[in-house]
Amino acid sequence: MKLIYMMGKSSTGKDTIYNILKQKMDVNTYVMYATRPIRDGEVDGVTYNFVSKEQMQEYIDGKKEQSVIEYRTYQTEYGPWIYATINDEQFNSNKDMLMLGTLESYMKIKENFVDDRDVDIVPIYIEVPDNIRLRRAIEREERQKQPKYTEMCRRFIADSKDFSEENLEKAQIKKKFYNMDLQECVNEIIDYIQPKENIYDEER
Repeated sequence: MKLIYMMGKSSTGKDTIYNILKQKMDVNTYVMYATRPIRDGEVDGVTYNFVSKEQMQEYIDGKKEQSVIEYRTYQTEYGPWIYATINDEQFNSNKDMLMLGTLESYMKIKENFVDDRDVDIVPIYIEVPDNIRLRRAIEREERQKQPKYTEMCRRFIADSKDFSEENLEKAQIKKKFYNMDLQECVNEIIDYIQPKENIYDEER
């Protein structure tokens, strides 16, 4: 199984690219678990598996059958938000899988599958200049019924540390995909991941 792991700072367009790739490629997708409030336009079980703090703690404490591969807690202006990758039935397939997460979670995934020769992990790092990224972040919050600008700023600043060049080097992330033109970026990623004859896109 090829595990295609997408990541990038906030507002780089990684979610949009992720959704396009789901349509263009014959892959399964992993839905991460999260305790944060659902946003306008998001769908439970599709965007994230939204769970309560109590449910998440049961996973972390090992009270559930499924084990936690990795989790992290963000101290936000609205309280702690927990995100987790849980080794559930989503991994019970030989089909290639598309995942979306952080650099930290990517490293935990690599560690979890390090001895599994049947899993080939392919990192896809999306990048956009900070000035454009900030503008996109503000525009996205403006579309929310209850914009959370303070949290947006916290996340923007945290990303600079989390995805520092030093951390990218430690993670051995050498290839970057620049999302200045969405279609060009998507095409470059697809060509990088798999041969064209395996792509489900009649236009290509």
